[in-house]
Amino acid sequence: MPFREINSKMVEATLMPGQRVFSQRGAMLAYKGEVSFTPNVQGGQGGIMSMIGRRVANEATPLMTVEGSGTVLFGHGGHHIQVINLTGDTLCVEADRLLAFDGTLQQGTMFMGSQGGVMGMVRGQVTGQGLFTTTLKGQGAVAVMAHGGVIEVPITPQRPVHVDPQAYVAHHGDVRNKLSTALGWRDMVGRGSGEAFQLELSGSGAVYVQASEEKL
Repeated sequence: MPFREINSKMVEATLMPGQRVFSQRGAMLAYKGEVSFTPNVQGGQGGIMSMIGRRVANEATPLMTVEGSGTVLFGHGGHHIQVINLTGDTLCVEADRLLAFDGTLQQGTMFMGSQGGVMGMVRGQVTGQGLFTTTLKGQGAVAVMAHGGVIEVPITPQRPVHVDPQAYVAHHGDVRNKLSTALGWRDMVGRGSGEAFQLELSGSGAVYVQASEEKL
């Protein structure tokens, strides 16, 4: 079920009987029709293991299940919203960036600390996230939040992309990630507190980058 962008900070979801959407609690702005909102104790698509996975991923904001027949407007904190449409691939996104997503998508977690214990802990300090990130897989749409808007940067085997960890929002495709340190103070080109580190993404896919190093 696609989300319709009302403006840069608001999206609308159209619900039909038998369909559902998961969203951050408190993200509903308005709705029309016969729509219900219930706390998500099942952990989304995937049941209890998905719920445990989200807790491992340090998702502080719980989800709610939205069902019924009607239209719902979503937004949160005046953040810019980007709608990403998945066609069977997997999206990796920081949990606190998720505004809403199709109930048909399978939710899980991915280990982001493959570069080793110390660098894995550094990632948590630099980005505000832990060693894991949320994954969404299948056919459907995802609405993510960012400061100052989002740009999609292609990743190709010949040209990896280096991102300020605090500007990272999400990525999809056959992509490997590695947190690396700058070689010296002359390489500290970012403006965030994590400016001495760079998130290197290589392979084939795309990364979504926000226009700010500010956390949500």
